[in-house]
Amino acid sequence: MIGQQLRTWDVFDDRILGVIGRTKRERFVPAPYHDLAFADMEIPLAHDQRIMAPKVEGRLLQSLALRPEDAVLEVGTGSGFLTACLAKLSDTVLSIDIFPEFTAEAEKKLDRADFSNVELKTEDAFDMTAAAQFDAIAVTGSLPAFDDHFIRMLRPGGRLFIIVGRAPVMDALLITLHDDGSWTRESLFETVVSPLLNASQPETFVL
Repeated sequence: MIGQQLRTWDVFDDRILGVIGRTKRERFVPAPYHDLAFADMEIPLAHDQRIMAPKVEGRLLQSLALRPEDAVLEVGTGSGFLTACLAKLSDTVLSIDIFPEFTAEAEKKLDRADFSNVELKTEDAFDMTAAAQFDAIAVTGSLPAFDDHFIRMLRPGGRLFIIVGRAPVMDALLITLHDDGSWTRESLFETVVSPLLNASQPETFVL
């Protein structure tokens, strides 16, 4: 997985490769898919959700350039695997998911692995306000069109990973908020992931 998937997808940061390699992915994958834990594919979860492919997780983690003192928000706990990786790279992680069973199952897995710097909540990301501030935000579902909801929760210097668009092509973006309140947007790669529930839908025009 490290050599054939992550490195070939430009994941070269040794910290990221080490964390992914040491985090037991098979413990976070649903039992019917244990044999596919390290395959180059998304793995199905309940509610038509999926675990990101390892190479996408690697690019996400690398792009955020996490520091040991960072406070991180993860939108979409899913299996909890990415949560575990984020926790190993940062100071604290708040991970939210709209599905209570995902929160409950991830909590069991993370507790068994002795993670003490993760808080899990069942919450709709679009109910969160700018009162919560983070150094980095990882959004694991896609938005049909870009909006600044999550940017408002970044501290100056904060980074946001988010995927925008509709199938068959979506754009993975890194947003960086600067000290003066402006922000820049970098396109990282194209992919397709499950949409984030309750995201605002842009108006469509019918001719």
